[in-house]
Amino acid sequence: MSLRIGTSGWSYPSGKGTWNGMFYPATRSVRDGTKGFDELRFYSEHFNTVEVNSTFYGQPRADVTRAWVERTSPGFEFSVKLYQKFTHPKMFKEAALRRAPGATGSLLDVLAEVTRSDLDDFRSGIEPLAAAGRLGALLAQFPPSFKDDAQSRDYLAHLLRAFDGYPVAVELRHRSWSDSVADTLSMLNAFGAAWVQIDEPKFRFSIRQNYLPNVTSFYYMRLHGRNAAQWWRHDKSEDRYNYLYSASELQEFADVAGAARALVKKSYLYTNNHFSAKSVVNAVMLKAQLGEPIEGEYPESMLNEYPELRAVLDESNRRVAPPEPTSSPVPSRSRGE
Repeated sequence: MSLRIGTSGWSYPSGKGTWNGMFYPATRSVRDGTKGFDELRFYSEHFNTVEVNSTFYGQPRADVTRAWVERTSPGFEFSVKLYQKFTHPKMFKEAALRRAPGATGSLLDVLAEVTRSDLDDFRSGIEPLAAAGRLGALLAQFPPSFKDDAQSRDYLAHLLRAFDGYPVAVELRHRSWSDSVADTLSMLNAFGAAWVQIDEPKFRFSIRQNYLPNVTSFYYMRLHGRNAAQWWRHDKSEDRYNYLYSASELQEFADVAGAARALVKKSYLYTNNHFSAKSVVNAVMLKAQLGEPIEGEYPESMLNEYPELRAVLDESNRRVAPPEPTSSPVPSRSRGE
């Protein structure tokens, strides 16, 4: 069964938690030999999948997704978050109001209605990924305010029907969905949609999950971090993702993912604690715990910042048998046989 581990997003160029100077070069210049540095290409040398967050803020464009395919190896997959208009109408309206101050509430309500054109635009934008066999899953991430009621169920069913033919992973956060677990599973299973398993700071009405897969086609897990102190109140949105899982905390998810791997065709695990590339460190730690190959090189500055990463890489190197002496007179049967 296929297991893919990566991070949520690959480009974090600004803020205190930037990846520049940590996972990526600090600058892009001729003098430093980093002009033209390709973040996605470098990222794909370390992981075989990524969860795309940029499509939440704007519809995907075919020319952009086609370039993603060209910049990564054939086995690399992109899971794509649905446009915010599909899952966060309130956020969409607030963004529209910022772009056009003075717009009336009724006009915003009309703008927030999902149309056939919206759906067609999204499908068109991800078509290069699907055509190349590089599309992982579509992520429908709903806010905590999205509660289980008749209207919400009707809308979710409509959305899943609209993306029929694509693997869709649904992230639900309000406990009402797990309180009616049988009904929720029945609906998701009817569409072959995976119920996203999440780890994040809990609130009073947080969803309850057992982390097990609900469909056999694929499994989807997201680790957001456990920075409860800054999750709800923070100066910058990036602050809430400033959390590094310990090896013991990750082991629970590695164990579950290992069990799920035997039950489903594909598994996707994404770390979203992206502040200062902590998601990269935890993704590598998960790969080690699950016995997945660890590839690519990591900057010395990052290894100094995260001794946990250095320890994992050192252990990974120890597991690799040293090359046999080329002068050995006895032919080796271990190569290619």
